Amino acid sequence: ADTEGGMGYMLQQCLGNALLDLEVPGVVVSLVTQTLVEVDDPAFDSPSKPVGELIDPGRAEEMRAQGWVLVEDRHRGGYRRVVASPDPQEIVEAAAIQTLVDDGVLVIAAGGGGIPVIHTDNGGLEGIAAVVDKDLASALLAIDLRADLLMILTDVEQVSLGYDTPNETAVGFLTIADARSALAAGEFPPGTMGPKVEAACRFAEARGRAAVITSIPLAGKAVMGRAGTRVAPSTT
Repeated sequence: ADTEGGMGYMLQQCLGNALLDLEVPGVVVSLVTQTLVEVDDPAFDSPSKPVGELIDPGRAEEMRAQGWVLVEDRHRGGYRRVVASPDPQEIVEAAAIQTLVDDGVLVIAAGGGGIPVIHTDNGGLEGIAAVVDKDLASALLAIDLRADLLMILTDVEQVSLGYDTPNETAVGFLTIADARSALAAGEFPPGTMGPKVEAACRFAEARGRAAVITSIPLAGKAVMGRAGTRVAPSTT
């Protein structure tokens, strides 16, 4: 929550100043966003996402006694806490975000996947130790907002098949079926391109529209369909 608020502030200010420099009218806001997850999600049985600072080996047992799951970071000589990465079920503030968007506001939301929360017995919400994948949360929010396009920005221009092999091939278009098949074949690793392709598939399935994965410098061209990798329900 602290990181989402702090980085949201920085992005909000930078975008606001950029619009001012371009003499483009606009209001930018950042919204601390909660993402609902299910407490019985299988991901809680196998925590895998490293979070927080490097923990000195001398403090490892103390942290484990508090219920933390730790993995060794052999490269840096310590331990990292790992938490679950459950599937996002609902963007709690989706209706508020929709209202702002409908009013013409540029909204920064669901930073880092949003703050994972669960329902309490009385219907309230409470935070839970987890990290929600940012791409999957973005797809869920884009579906809620009935967006025309989901754009996922990363550090490569296009998705590649056979990545980091002699047969690596950049792909400009994937149907949902082809993308799912490649995911099942292990073409897109879980910790890198996998969630981005899965998020693109979910959006395309739900909205019947394309999602695009590309780099920041090519974002403008990607909106026009001239760059990146597009994932869509079909070739038509």
